Amino acid sequence: MGKFVFIVPPLTGHINPTLSVGAELLDRGHQVGWISLDENLGAQLPEGGQLLLIRYDQNDQEKSNSEQYLDIITKKIVYGIESIKFLYEEVLVPLNRHMFDGIVTQLDLFEPDVVINDHQLFAGATAAYLKGIPYATSVTAPAAVKMMEDLPKIHEWEINQIIALQKELGLEDEKSVACSELLTMVFTSQDFFGAMELPGYYHFPGPVIGHRKKTAAFDWEKFNASNAPKILVSIGTTFDHAYKSDFFGKVIEAFGGENIQVVLVSDPDLFTEWPANFIVQSRVPQLDLLPHVHGVICHAGHNTVSEALYQGLPLVVIPIAYDQSHVAGRVVATGCGVRLNYRRFKARHLKEAVQEILSEPDYKASAEQIGTSFREAGGTAKAAELLESLVLHKAEVTLNR
Repeated sequence: MGKFVFIVPPLTGHINPTLSVGAELLDRGHQVGWISLDENLGAQLPEGGQLLLIRYDQNDQEKSNSEQYLDIITKKIVYGIESIKFLYEEVLVPLNRHMFDGIVTQLDLFEPDVVINDHQLFAGATAAYLKGIPYATSVTAPAAVKMMEDLPKIHEWEINQIIALQKELGLEDEKSVACSELLTMVFTSQDFFGAMELPGYYHFPGPVIGHRKKTAAFDWEKFNASNAPKILVSIGTTFDHAYKSDFFGKVIEAFGGENIQVVLVSDPDLFTEWPANFIVQSRVPQLDLLPHVHGVICHAGHNTVSEALYQGLPLVVIPIAYDQSHVAGRVVATGCGVRLNYRRFKARHLKEAVQEILSEPDYKASAEQIGTSFREAGGTAKAAELLESLVLHKAEVTLNR
């Protein structure tokens, strides 16, 4: 059996897919660890998973530095190309620099057969490359791959940021090692990703959404008591700022008192009062909930969109920043939903968009078609098989030395 280690940033959308794949590997008898800065991740790991926590001999400032990255990304709102520049310069490069020594230490202690680095944790790929450990890359934001074709100059700028940090960390190659040339897994289907020529080491196992712990209670009694159409509204965990008040205020204006059951993911204290037809919770059991709703309103976060389409649900997507514009574009291009402009939409636009996706059967049919492509891609079982092949690859290399 093999020893696998995932290296993850402190971002829920990047962690969740690794929990599903890691659980599958554990079920197959492998040892699996997660290298992270977040000590709370331990409670989310599947049974048998090991948290390999990065700890430094910390003074107060160092501890603050290790906790600041998620706070930075949630407190600042940026759009379009500006958001990519901000992401690299103010979050990803400092985060990777900060984590590198801890990653190296944990790799030495755990001695994995295979490393799986998140595509945004290129420090993990750099450490594995320098140590000669086979590594795979998990891509939770397919726009990062599509950018090579869609925005080549921006992609070139990103690569230059990565190469500069690699050199700082001791890797002198003039190419980025952020995505593994042994195996890069893009967690979507080829149908949803779209046409693009890629090297053979890119694989599309589809969304990996099984095996996750149920960590959120839910008011199922109120939910089941309503016979009205049901929608889920979420703008994810990345954005935690005053913009939520404006966004959810429009949701209240659009649907408050209407014949529709709204499940809204937000801090219930954001407003002093919510409409009676709303269920508002800071966390919901999303995977359990989605089979029972009729549509989804979201920020076009890749995980939420994938989980909705897996269930054949049409969407209203309102992208805010980062890769979300790309994901929203794919929702529209595949006929699975309607897109609104975050800075310009009004409550009436939202109401009309929801009425459209719920009343026009083509949206539902397209969503179900993409959902079928997700299941046919193989999911967690396929991803685990691909990773197991790297253990065999390592064994063959060792025998041939």
